Amino acid sequence: MTMYWRAISEDQPGPKWAGLFAEYWPDYQRWWLKEGDAARASYMESRRMLTRHMPELVPLYDQLCELAGGGDQAARFLSMYCPPPYLSGCSQALWPGKAPVLVRNYDYNPAAFDSLILRTAWQGRTVLGTSDGLWGLVDGMNDAGLAISLTFGGRRVVGQGFGVPLILRYVLQTCTTAEEAGKALARVPTHMSYNVTVVDRDRKYLTAMMAPDRATLITHAAVATNHQENVEWISHARFTATVERERYLLQRMTLHRDTEEKFISAFLKPPLYSTAFKHGFGTLYTAIYRPRKKQMEIRWPGTSWPLSLDNFEEGARKVYVPGAD
Repeated sequence: MTMYWRAISEDQPGPKWAGLFAEYWPDYQRWWLKEGDAARASYMESRRMLTRHMPELVPLYDQLCELAGGGDQAARFLSMYCPPPYLSGCSQALWPGKAPVLVRNYDYNPAAFDSLILRTAWQGRTVLGTSDGLWGLVDGMNDAGLAISLTFGGRRVVGQGFGVPLILRYVLQTCTTAEEAGKALARVPTHMSYNVTVVDRDRKYLTAMMAPDRATLITHAAVATNHQENVEWISHARFTATVERERYLLQRMTLHRDTEEKFISAFLKPPLYSTAFKHGFGTLYTAIYRPRKKQMEIRWPGTSWPLSLDNFEEGARKVYVPGAD
């Protein structure tokens, strides 16, 4: 399968973002309504919860709602409060060298993916990352040198909370260190279980094991796959090989002294790299964040796309993804 990626920069919400919303909204609206309009939270409840838990984002949210046309469903979707459930794979780990380098594979359904890298300077904070929901992020970095990434936590429970891509956006908009990020992740409710790894420019790091039905556990784990402390969803764990991937990464980090390049290259090979698209999802890309250098890099087998937070260049790439035919 050939995927068409774009990298777009817009300092403040404006015509570029409005154009992206108009392009993506029909597909997102179908997804958001798949359980019916009544299954989703009302606008008043969504905005009230956003105000309660992430008040710093409310002025930005209001701007985006206006740019999206001011419709009720669009505004409720953009709040990302209690969205439909969704599953992904993913592996993420910190290179055990001296520099802060966060590496991740994003495993998901290519038909439900934005294929979009966004650089924004909203509210005075420059952020670069991989888009989800047009203002949420599945991984990213800010100008303070804080990088963040998520994996699905491997639990069936769905509760009252926000889609985790918006929580990642919130962290990057409001936090400058791993410690600050940990406090935010411990406080904001999520609608499903996720593992969120953050690292700052001083290589202070943590992984937050978030869930809708229990308190967030802040750990010093440098590796996260698709379970939390214990495997709770056996069939999902077997299908995604979450335990095997975690074990492989831990062994690389403790038994090998990989160079940065060798460590990154391991993510483009089994068991970390997946081509199981016929069964739901496979690896769409590998992302590398070097927050001290303010650099992001996206890799696929045989090609890469380096990006800089300070010297960002818009562009587009057509990329062949093995196994996604």
